[in-house]
Parts: sequence; structure tokens; C-alpha cells
Amino acid sequence: MKLNISFPVPGCQKLIEVDNKLKLYNFYEKYMTTEIAANALGEEWKGRKPINKEGKKLRTKAPKIQQFVMPHVLQHKCLCMQRTQKNKEEAAEYAKLLTKRMKEAKEKHQEQIAKRYRLYSLKASMSEFN
Repeated sequence: MKLNISFPVPGCQKLIEVDNKLKLYNFYEKYMTTEIAANALGEEWKGRKPINKEGKKLRTKAPKIQQFVMPHVLQHKCLCMQRTQKNKEEAAEYAKLLTKRMKEAKEKHQEQIAKRYRLYSLKASMSEFN
């Protein structure tokens, strides 16, 4: 039986022929995407990464390479930091203004309540004299 091992990322393929049916028993009654250790095929495959039933090697993700710090990257970072600082200051200023206006509105409301209370007490005292 022939097994076609392919790695689609670089486009490499390898065709191997397996004569021993005992080695192929590991591939029987498995799903197409099942991972199978390649060392079952023989000594030359020991220590290699597992392959699936199609014979494809599993993909591994390469680590990201750190990018160089360029002047335009630093400038962009500085602008972003300035923008966030400005937004924080504006938000704090708005919060102060909002609390000031809420306090003024509360005082005005208290004055109206006091005025109504005075009028009510004045009417009550006038009705006692009549």
C-alpha cells in the first residue's frame, strides 16, 4: 500500500510504500482527521510529529518575530497616548461641570420647596386669624 504524505504550506509531498500490513493496522477504522503517531510505520519515522490518516503532517504555528521600533511607530504611540490623556482630562472636566450643575439644580429645588413651605405656613397663619 502507498501512503502519500503531503505538507500543503510549502507544497512538499512524499510517497512511501508500506508492505507490512501490521504497520497499516494503525490506520484501520480511524477517521480521516484522527492523529496517528508516525513511529508505527517504522524506525525511520520514530520521533517525528504525528500525522493524520491522509498522511499529512500536522501544522504548527511559528512564533512571531518581534518588529523593529521605528520612529513612525514611536510617533504614533506618542500621539495615541496624548489623545487618551486629553480624553481623560476632558472627561474629568465634564464630570466636575456635571456635579456642579447637579448641585445648583438641587439647591434651586430646595429653595422652591422652602418657598412653598413659607407660603403654606403664611396661609395657615392667616386662616387662624380669620
